Amino acid sequence: MKLQHLQIQTNDIHQTAAFYQDVLHLPILKKDSNSISIQAGESVLKFIENPQFDSIYHFAFNIPKNKLQEAIQWATNQLDLIVIEDANVIANFESWNANAVYFYDNNGNILEFIARYDLDNAQTESFSSKSILNISEIGIVNEHPLDLANQLGIQHDLELFSKNDNNELFAAVGNDEGLLIIVRPGRNWYPTQTPSESNSTEVRIKNNEAQMDLKFS
Repeated sequence: MKLQHLQIQTNDIHQTAAFYQDVLHLPILKKDSNSISIQAGESVLKFIENPQFDSIYHFAFNIPKNKLQEAIQWATNQLDLIVIEDANVIANFESWNANAVYFYDNNGNILEFIARYDLDNAQTESFSSKSILNISEIGIVNEHPLDLANQLGIQHDLELFSKNDNNELFAAVGNDEGLLIIVRPGRNWYPTQTPSESNSTEVRIKNNEAQMDLKFS
């Protein structure tokens, strides 16, 4: 499953443009008075300006599985990585066979670089913004995560993520290439103490040969 296009909100389109262009060095595809579209590997990240918006999102980028340490060094020169504990910035997801590091954007969104070792995506080039492969996760907040996950399966033939312990508090739909991370309201976004809130989110997904647009609020 691939997350081709993600649309979320920001309360300051100019600061958002500056962060993604000048800090993460991602190409700007289109910008107007109230929106900006950013190329993130094979995915497009679009922000819509809403001056009253006062919340945050959590989303992740896949990076090459052999580039985590280089990504840490690159990110350290650009921004502050979130410390997990005892000065360690690497989160280990043993059952997912993945490691990740986290950071904030200008909006307070919780972003993630994740290296998934079961994907065949190693690269020889030095890590840079061009090494960001795609948007690999978006957090979705719903009162009934497992029910929503099963509903997506029935309506859109999307599968529960087999590596995850899917339950009524936390469910994941998709695979290593792309995931919808569904949590209950108020659950803290790992690895922070920031509680999750339901926000308007639009996602274009390609699953096998089928393409679909999903809206969450």
